[in-house]
Amino acid sequence: MRNSSSRRAAAPAPKRTTIRTAAVAVAALACLTAAACSSSSSSSSSSSSSSSSNPLVPSATGSVIVGSANFPENELLAQIYVDALQGNGIKVTSKFNIGAREVYYPEIEKGAITIIPEYNGALLTTSVDPSSTAASTAAVNAELDAKLPPALELLNSASAQDKDSLTVTQATATKYHLTSISDLAAVAKDFVIGGPSEFQTRADGVPGLKKIYGLTFKSFQPLDESGPITITALSSGKVQVADVFTTTPQIVTDHFVSLADPKNDFAAQNVTPLVYKKGVNSSIVSTLNAVSAVLTTDALLQMDKALIIDHASYTQVASGFLAQEGLK
Repeated sequence: MRNSSSRRAAAPAPKRTTIRTAAVAVAALACLTAAACSSSSSSSSSSSSSSSSNPLVPSATGSVIVGSANFPENELLAQIYVDALQGNGIKVTSKFNIGAREVYYPEIEKGAITIIPEYNGALLTTSVDPSSTAASTAAVNAELDAKLPPALELLNSASAQDKDSLTVTQATATKYHLTSISDLAAVAKDFVIGGPSEFQTRADGVPGLKKIYGLTFKSFQPLDESGPITITALSSGKVQVADVFTTTPQIVTDHFVSLADPKNDFAAQNVTPLVYKKGVNSSIVSTLNAVSAVLTTDALLQMDKALIIDHASYTQVASGFLAQEGLK
């Protein structure tokens, strides 16, 4: 089974964390199902709700509940969905910052929320088939289409991915002509690689890089999960290559280069709308698919930078993206 860490936690140095304690999960679940949780302050003003609607029985008549996980990037994606849907005259209630996948997945499965931005690889291996070894976008989505519960449907995936990557400084990339993980073959023996401690043993970490790309590094340096310790180690030259998530804002601010992964050592993590089938109609589906069609990794990276580094609001970033893409 490939590693499938959950998506990232709060700014300023986001990390993928999974909230597994029963107390947190139960509290978040109770809050959601009782409809006592308000949407995040950055999103509530842009969402309209109907007090007469029953969130447990959504209908495909143009009124939906858009949820999000509990970290900035996912809230931003949910805000983009909200704004795009409202722009097409669809009534939207937002339920942002619900919690980790263990909390929100059962809610969308029973229809308490209608739509949530997902990451296809993590969805597959955490909630649908933990034994899956699918890696490419096509393979991951094929398994999801075959194995998702009947109540759920995966819409079109965006090319945007928030996934692990081997990342180097611009200077290192230029000096050694590095654009792909494959290009490390000639220099890996002289490079220290860094990442979270489990990266040394997990299937797509050091063992996977050796198996799939034939890479043997000089040594491994334990760091954090794409956080400040990793960023500092890479910038200072303590490590020459590091495991950094592809939408980490410091890729922009510190001029890092995420190396391409043509052999899919790291499983796909495409941003993909997950929907409760009975709650959506053709207009909703086409609106969300139109967003996916223009959402790239670079666009998401730039938006994360604006949100986390520049402290722009969710609504400002979401609105700017949709306007730039002609969807508003």
